[in-house]
Amino acid sequence: MARKKAAAGKVPSSDIVLQDLVDSVEDELIIIDSEHRVQFANSVVRGRFPEGDASLVGMLCYEVFQDRDSPCSAPLWNCPLMEVMQTGSAATVIHPEPALGIERYVKITTYPLRDSRGNIKYIAEMRRDVTAERALETQILRRHHQLLALSHIASAVSGLWDLDAILKVALDNVLEIINGDIGGILLLDDHSKTLHYRVQQGLSAAYAEKMRLRLGEGIAGSVAQTGEPVLLEDVSRSPLVAHPDLVSAEGLKGFVSIPLKSKDKVVGVMNVASHVAGWFGADDVSLLNTIGDYLGTAIEQAKMHEGLRMGRERYQRLLQHALTAQEEERKRVARELHDETSQTITSLTLNLQAAIGMAEMRGIGDTEFLDKLRTIHSNAVLAGNEIVSLMKELRPTLLDELGLAAAIHRYAKDTLQPRGINVSAEFEGTDERFRPELEVTLFRISQGAIGNIVEHSGAKNARIGLKCDARECLLSIEDDGKGFEVNKLTRVDSSGRGTGVFTIKERARLVGGSCRIESQPGKGTKVKVKISRAGEDVDEEDKSAGG
Repeated sequence: MARKKAAAGKVPSSDIVLQDLVDSVEDELIIIDSEHRVQFANSVVRGRFPEGDASLVGMLCYEVFQDRDSPCSAPLWNCPLMEVMQTGSAATVIHPEPALGIERYVKITTYPLRDSRGNIKYIAEMRRDVTAERALETQILRRHHQLLALSHIASAVSGLWDLDAILKVALDNVLEIINGDIGGILLLDDHSKTLHYRVQQGLSAAYAEKMRLRLGEGIAGSVAQTGEPVLLEDVSRSPLVAHPDLVSAEGLKGFVSIPLKSKDKVVGVMNVASHVAGWFGADDVSLLNTIGDYLGTAIEQAKMHEGLRMGRERYQRLLQHALTAQEEERKRVARELHDETSQTITSLTLNLQAAIGMAEMRGIGDTEFLDKLRTIHSNAVLAGNEIVSLMKELRPTLLDELGLAAAIHRYAKDTLQPRGINVSAEFEGTDERFRPELEVTLFRISQGAIGNIVEHSGAKNARIGLKCDARECLLSIEDDGKGFEVNKLTRVDSSGRGTGVFTIKERARLVGGSCRIESQPGKGTKVKVKISRAGEDVDEEDKSAGG
């Protein structure tokens, strides 16, 4: 036991149990006096030195553990021993220590050891290797920084569907995050398999215009082909550069090229550069790679939205053409019915009337013959009336002669009242004439809504309102019928159900307007249409219950 004590050096206590206890502690434990000299070290500390504890006792702690010639001080950190001596309380500090060229972090916690009079005689130091914890903390902080950056960019581009706007906002935020001022985003053309700058900052227009790369060509082309990022300390010295003269002219040095991916498909490349060599590091690549994955998805979604928008515009143009052609065909048929069919039937009716009169005056034919003539005459009159009704349906003369309000009111009364449906109407600001497409659209929408009342509502009353001012026209047609669940009417089925509703909505949209249909079972239906008199788009989201 005496040998063990000798190996342990000068110990404040000779208790064997205490000695065994401190040697069993996993952390390093040393005891230092007020002059920074080591008085005791447990077996964990002794195991770090080839000569064991004998080489430590009496040595200065800052020489042994920090390889310094004076106590630790600012600006790196203050000596915890001095803090304990001054405050009388425990102190903790974490700092690096040299360890065979590897960065090693040690957490040092110091405690005062007092004599019987309460004076601090020694300082106990518990030293723990926290290198792994420090690395984990650094990794967590790095990931947190990446998530914050990604969240910042996601927040910036959220709600944007325009591709150029998304790319510009994303590039601005990326450069701000990494404290840079040079960068650009190249998009990959799926057909030509070439990359070209869509947005850039800090680069000349000539550079952005000339830097068009085939897949696999240059740094960006290689990144697009492999899907792997590239970090260069000095891009001007890289043999991968496709146009070294352009790179030299821009004075580019530090360089990072990141693939922009959507579901493992590269849709573009983001380049970030600096005029200083070695400006970017592995952390920057990791951060930019994370942003690249998100941005690639945003680009793909923007492209899909652009395709949908263009498809919708094509559809609207085709539908506008179809409705215009339909309206022209209605006019043509109505004109031919008026000029030819109607006049022929009118002539036939008059001739039959004359023939009946002559037969009656001259006593020609028997009663049965005259009855046949009268029946033919009645059918001819009925056909003539049907032709007139059809002409009004195709192209109401009142719309041309008296205007929109009178045409809608007359059509509603002629259609609804014979079926026992009372009609009330209120018009405001409709004395003047409107542009032809506005009048035709509002009249056709009225026809559709009134037709739905006849076919489906079972209503007793209907109300029509049309209010126009200098900016827009508001049309409302409502009934007290059985109503329906609007949200269940999502498409036109094979029976044709839903045709009227969707036609009404499309007619309104084609002239820059909006249509909202409000209905619930047992509570009737209300059609509300808003159309700009100038043709501007005043479409609004349908927020009605089941709308």
